[in-house]
Amino acid sequence: MSLAIVYTRAALGIEAPLITVEVHLSNGLPGLTMVGLPETTVKEARDRVRSALINSGYAFPAKKITINLAPADLPKEGGRYDLPIALALLVASEQLNTTRLNQYEFVGELALTGGLRGVPGAIPSAMEAIKAGRRIVVSSDNAAEVGLIGGSDCLVADHLQEVCAFLAGQTSLSPPLAEAPARDERYEDLLDVIGQQQGKRALEIVAAGGHNLLLIGPPGTGKTMLASRLPGLLPPLSNQEALESAAIQSLVNLHTAKTRWRQRPFRAPHHSASLAAMVGGGSIPVPGEISLAHNGVLFLDELPEFERRVLDALREPIESGKIHISRSRAKIDYPARFQLIAAMNPSPTGHYQGKHNRASPEQTLRYLGRLSGPFLDRFDLSLEIPLPPPGILSQGSQGEESSATVRQRVLAARERQMLRQNKLNAHLENREMKNCCRLRRGCCLAGTDANAAGAFYSRLAASVKGCENHCRSGRG
Repeated sequence: MSLAIVYTRAALGIEAPLITVEVHLSNGLPGLTMVGLPETTVKEARDRVRSALINSGYAFPAKKITINLAPADLPKEGGRYDLPIALALLVASEQLNTTRLNQYEFVGELALTGGLRGVPGAIPSAMEAIKAGRRIVVSSDNAAEVGLIGGSDCLVADHLQEVCAFLAGQTSLSPPLAEAPARDERYEDLLDVIGQQQGKRALEIVAAGGHNLLLIGPPGTGKTMLASRLPGLLPPLSNQEALESAAIQSLVNLHTAKTRWRQRPFRAPHHSASLAAMVGGGSIPVPGEISLAHNGVLFLDELPEFERRVLDALREPIESGKIHISRSRAKIDYPARFQLIAAMNPSPTGHYQGKHNRASPEQTLRYLGRLSGPFLDRFDLSLEIPLPPPGILSQGSQGEESSATVRQRVLAARERQMLRQNKLNAHLENREMKNCCRLRRGCCLAGTDANAAGAFYSRLAASVKGCENHCRSGRG
């Protein structure tokens, strides 16, 4: 046979489109031509594959070789095509006899010795292969990732020779070792936070409803401590949520341990983070911090120190739960549904007006003016965190509630929301709020009716969105 076809998967965001590797051998001057928009790393596969075949005991065909990576209009990059190219060459040159190629997909980079190396984005490739009704063979370096999927449709190998022997029916490949997902409690506990009862109550509210929270206060009041305790109040990820988060993390080689894969992500980028680092970017866009925080928490400390264009770029993802990145070579949607927790000082010096605040009113206004009104509207709750009273730290944690205790109330509140509207309050759309969060006569807002509530918001100069946020967060 002078023609061979092998299936593999590209990595395009969290999608993994099918790639058909076609190899044709013909008479003529020996040489290799690769078509189908291969990038530099893919073109370098000719040298890696040649050495891997020779060092694995096979011969590199002394023929005119044409390799097509279809579809031709999709750019290909990375070393993930080494293994399928090598297998197609062996089948086309009749060094490997098998009729099972169409039942499998292959993803992996080849070392010069013939060993298999892992590639980014193994989880999306494996999930798409299984949906297509085929099994997939990956490097053992990716075993921990694809093992999260479970089942026997993902097979792992260490060397090209193992894969060839498997296809020839001489041996078998095993799926990744299945480990029972264990809940590894490494969350920081609310017991460590002394006092700040209002802050803890706000944390419980946003954990129950999936809301965004802004903490404002001078340094040393526990804003960062409170924010870092939020993941410990949230329920564990479901299977689908855990796979979504693991798939995104696999694109940037952030492998999730089996014992921690149900824990919600907590991302805390530095305030010097660039726009591309925050929302994602690159010629072939990779996920940014907001996508790595998908199904988890994004914490922005020292909020006004972030570039304004970086913060304003978060406005659409906060609303839609996804980020669309357009480049000349690719247009990719990444999921980005996260809870935003931010902390900031009330002035450039860190303190309110008083003997500790050396900033003028104009300096304070310029400092606060770094945050746009539309961005601040994305916060459902804003809370001032005051300095703790003297001597409170000596009282210890007596009478304080643990994260486990608060989490039980959070889980109960989330269960009520799912029974009532099948989604969290923070995810309610405007038309749904009329039924679920309507202000009625006798509402808790100062014992007034809806008309008086509207007048109250008018005095605050609150936007319509701000009023809706208050209604969402106030609904139990």
